[in-house]
Amino acid sequence: MTSRDRIIKYVEYKGISKNKFYKETGLSNGFLDKNNHPGADKIEKIIYTYPELCAEWLITGEGSMLKNDTLYNIPNKVIAHRADKGIPLVEARTIGDFGKEQFSIKASDVKEYYVIPKFKDCKIDFMIEIAGESMYPKYASGDVVACTIIKENSFVQWGKVYVIGTHGQGILIKRVYQGAANDSVECRSDNEKYPPFEVQKKEMTGLALIVGVIRLE
Repeated sequence: MTSRDRIIKYVEYKGISKNKFYKETGLSNGFLDKNNHPGADKIEKIIYTYPELCAEWLITGEGSMLKNDTLYNIPNKVIAHRADKGIPLVEARTIGDFGKEQFSIKASDVKEYYVIPKFKDCKIDFMIEIAGESMYPKYASGDVVACTIIKENSFVQWGKVYVIGTHGQGILIKRVYQGAANDSVECRSDNEKYPPFEVQKKEMTGLALIVGVIRLE
């Protein structure tokens, strides 16, 4: 089985059409129908587009087709914002799938871009506006927070405030602690009016650590 055969096998596994594959990777139409060996630049595009795909398997056929090293299926990459434009500020509803492999922020989802010198050395994937009072006084309604998507389980810091993507409850902003069982986490609000609750890890689609805030008096 050649690398091209393995690419076709992965496309069939994904259940996507060839046209969708071409559109997502930026490769030319008919690429999958050619007999020549795909070059390193094309392999790189495919791995970048589908981070769950194991590069070693794709190139050599060794190992498993899919990686298994991410937390709650969070991808190995997120399409980065352009440094010259700044950090994208988006509405929470537009990042509902930030834990999925094909997550990207579309230009139509961006309310505006923030250029913040203090954040220039930080890896920030997006910014969203706080709604509600559950995290007051740490964060007030209207604050804009900068978020970094967390990919590795070992990087989760108990007691820190995270943006949490969930299947049933949408986007949550809470302090995260170890739950009563290993398969859950406890979510706490800073506002004592809001009681803590637990979320099953299987219900979580992503985690993003809040690393900064912008507040107007």
